[in-house]
Amino acid sequence: MDRVVTILSVDDHKMTALGYKYILEDAVFEEYTVRVDVANGYLEGEKKIEAAAGTDRYDIVLLDIQLFPAEAKDPRTGQDLGILARKLIPESKVVFMSSFSDSFRINSICQSVNPDGYLVKSEIDELSLIDMVKTVVSAPPYYTHLALVAVRKNIAQTFRVDEHDQAILYQLSIGTKTKDMTSVIPLSQATIDNRKRALKHNFGVQDKNDLALIEEARVRGFI
Repeated sequence: MDRVVTILSVDDHKMTALGYKYILEDAVFEEYTVRVDVANGYLEGEKKIEAAAGTDRYDIVLLDIQLFPAEAKDPRTGQDLGILARKLIPESKVVFMSSFSDSFRINSICQSVNPDGYLVKSEIDELSLIDMVKTVVSAPPYYTHLALVAVRKNIAQTFRVDEHDQAILYQLSIGTKTKDMTSVIPLSQATIDNRKRALKHNFGVQDKNDLALIEEARVRGFI
């Protein structure tokens, strides 16, 4: 058993990433052993992905979505790291492991990153972690039940949350007035207003104010 499958686990909660590490490194795989490198938060994950560019250092990259504390007011997420990984280490499989199971959020990630797997944290246990590695190494993708339900639900939906919608939600969350967003988002005022109305409608807060939209976006994992 000479083959080693290398994994980078990026999570802002270090104990969570270490838990994945201990489970997977102690597990018995028939054709290989597993080694897990841990990155605590976005910036450390970014450095490790950049350092791995041009190498075969990581077979799998595991990403949480929220990698900054709320008080940091930084819009970058694991989705951005997934896009970076696709660019710098395209041979690596990218798998998301998050508490968010919202269909809009998962679809946004599927569109921008096309991940090799998505696990909802409430469904993760020792067996699912091991099964995820086996599946992603041999025949991806791997989805836990709630993630698969979200993906299937999105097949019938026409509404999508793209990078401009996410930018609008972020700007609202930091207090930017809608009329001032044109200076930071390359859209017209009318387009921003229309997108905000569409977000409220599809998030089920069409009759409420911007604060309700922000709170709903936070629950769904967009902020």
